[in-house]
Amino acid sequence: MDRRSEPNRSAIYATTLVAFLAIAGIAVVDPILPAIGEAIGVTAWQVELLFTAYIAVMAVGMIPATLASGKFGFKPVLTTGVSVVGLAAILASFSNDIVQLSVLRGVWGLGNAMFFATAMVVLVNLANDREWVVGLFETALGLGFAVGPLIGGLLGEVSWRLPFFVCGVFMVLALGVAARKLREPANKQAPVRVGQIFATYRRPAFITLCVVTAAYNFVFFVVLGYTPLFLRLDVIPLGLAFTGWGLGLAAGILLIGHRLAHRIGAVQTVGVAIVGLLVCMVLFATSTGTAMSLVVLVVAGLFMGLANANLTDLALGLGSADRRIATGAFNLVRWGAAAPAPIISGKLAEHGLALPFWVGFGVLAVGVLVYLGFGHLMAAGYGERVVWNRAARTAEHAPEEPVGEAY
Repeated sequence: MDRRSEPNRSAIYATTLVAFLAIAGIAVVDPILPAIGEAIGVTAWQVELLFTAYIAVMAVGMIPATLASGKFGFKPVLTTGVSVVGLAAILASFSNDIVQLSVLRGVWGLGNAMFFATAMVVLVNLANDREWVVGLFETALGLGFAVGPLIGGLLGEVSWRLPFFVCGVFMVLALGVAARKLREPANKQAPVRVGQIFATYRRPAFITLCVVTAAYNFVFFVVLGYTPLFLRLDVIPLGLAFTGWGLGLAAGILLIGHRLAHRIGAVQTVGVAIVGLLVCMVLFATSTGTAMSLVVLVVAGLFMGLANANLTDLALGLGSADRRIATGAFNLVRWGAAAPAPIISGKLAEHGLALPFWVGFGVLAVGVLVYLGFGHLMAAGYGERVVWNRAARTAEHAPEEPVGEAY
């Protein structure tokens, strides 16, 4: 579709920019995790509280944020979320212990819940081309994951506090953009009820997607939350390492994910992604050195990009017809499953550095099995077919062969 046919491009790009800054704020913490642990004297699992508190509050906050958007409108909820993130980030830069940091990261997560519960719905309602705007949004997330660690590494070399403060300043700038450029969708929508969100989980295809996504996102945050401690690099090299991972993620989204989906379908592209990531978990766990781990990190980012390029679109296609409800239900699972991953990884690392990756392998293996068993439900609901189900149907409807002849 010609982008000139999009009358709301300015608002769409503004929302995407805010998404980029929000994700960069998540990833900015990655390279400074070891430095924070050393500076305030805490163990690995305590440092991981910075991720778990953030993600857990973000997951739970998705539901009230979705309800609030139905009552007050998208723009007020979104701009409030951006404001909360900016304030929490700036205050975090002045924290002196892990409890203060974790509480403020939780507040940060609540602000991001307000943003993520509304941003995608705003974009989809403002755009004529849903695939383009979803790809734009996911690309912004990928680039945010790429740039965030670089900023965190460079600034963290000066002080672990500086990345938090600069992130807060970025969100203040994002607030200015949001206040001036964001627009409410033209069609006024009815308020959302809690029961509508949970009713979405009655759809077998959507449940299958949620189980696969839960397993995938758990592993996503094993990689994002634990690998910085596993690599044992200094702040700047660690920032560069996760910039490489973020670039792999962005390439998977922008260059490969949708193109592959056009060839083999979105559902089968997700299958390629989770199987590839499963292999990466084994390679992480059996890594023979830092160089190998860094290569695996970038490759894992690429497979994650393939998944991220298609999961959101699948959720919108398989969930409720009301995109607010579909987004809220999906994000509750997406982030809820991710919340325990960092802290579990931190505790497991006390018994073996490779153990978090083996546990991640086990969790994702369950997701792969569910995908193989029920992926055809997602495909059917999305208007696609998967190769193993096509083969089964071919055998089921084939004419009977005479006894003794080869099939």
